[in-house]
Amino acid sequence: MKSNVIKLKSFSGLKRRILQDKKIRTAYEKLGPEFALIESIIEKRLKKGMSQATLAQKIGTKQSAIARLESGSYNPSVAFLDKVAKALDADLTISLSK
Repeated sequence: MKSNVIKLKSFSGLKRRILQDKKIRTAYEKLGPEFALIESIIEKRLKKGMSQATLAQKIGTKQSAIARLESGSYNPSVAFLDKVAKALDADLTISLSK
């Protein structure tokens, strides 16, 4: 029996192959700002030596809410993001440009 499984040596190889599809690449690029925000939050939290639970406690929510935020499976309000930013001693800046 022949397998349809594609064997790749790395995640970057898989990513490169998948992003050759124009529709997938377009959808991936649209998520760029969201990924950048999530990366920034995680980076700042870790630099402060904070766990998700500690950050959650500082802003009055549950650890699971921070986990959902950091995984990208939660669509937070601006007010929630502002609380996160303040707890991380950061400023939340939102802009529109073209």
